[in-house]
Amino acid sequence: MANVIEAKFVQGFIRMCFDGFEQGWHERNGGNLSYRIKDEEIKEVSSELKTDRPWTPIGTSVPHLAKEYFLVSGSGKYMRNVPLCPEENICIVELDDKGENYRIVWGLTAGGKPTSELPSHLMNHEVKKDINPNYRVIYHAHATNVIALTFVLPLKDEVFTRELWECATECPVVFPAGIGVVPWMVPGGRDIAVETSKLMKSYDVAIWAHHGMFCAGEDFDLTFGLFHTVEKAAEILVKVLSMSPRKLQTIQADEFRALAKDFHVSLPEKFLYEKPY
Repeated sequence: MANVIEAKFVQGFIRMCFDGFEQGWHERNGGNLSYRIKDEEIKEVSSELKTDRPWTPIGTSVPHLAKEYFLVSGSGKYMRNVPLCPEENICIVELDDKGENYRIVWGLTAGGKPTSELPSHLMNHEVKKDINPNYRVIYHAHATNVIALTFVLPLKDEVFTRELWECATECPVVFPAGIGVVPWMVPGGRDIAVETSKLMKSYDVAIWAHHGMFCAGEDFDLTFGLFHTVEKAAEILVKVLSMSPRKLQTIQADEFRALAKDFHVSLPEKFLYEKPY
């Protein structure tokens, strides 16, 4: 049996929390992270799990995640503190046999509860699991340049996808399905969770207007890399728009089609509309 903190999946979680902080995406207690733990991983740390805590309503129902375990950042906790004292800032939660309640079985030793975005995380985990059971990570952070763009671009999937695809040749290869956009909503509740989970049926990236971004992936590296790529493209676009409101040249629709053919990805035609330049 392994010590929880020393377990490989926990170390990966801790690193991702701090990597995001170092990028400037986690001011104060901003952002959150969750990981759907594999059966063999939970067995590895089972001797340290406590089942004497009460069940708490999730605030939504996720029956396809019943009896599963999740490693989750804590509500009001600072990502910069996760490496310093993991047991006080993150936790493992177990879901009941209906997927309607959770209980903390490890962590948050100084008190507290899982992230307030837990309904959004779990609803997105359920959607991604049903599509591809290899998906295990949901990440939310306050990406500066992505947030800035939500004030100046139309809040449309097609616009955000196309504009960010144009900013770096790798973008349509890294997120070929595109990006979804949720208009501003009060965070932390079921309503925004529902809207985000709808987008996650089609995309691995959902932008929350004036708030941040959600990403889903199979592991920590892929999910962090996806988030990082989108934010880097957004930074490029912010710099371009600060120099001129109009691009003199960019990647054209047919050039995206050629790129897709060479890199063996499928790019939805709805993003390859003709643009006036």
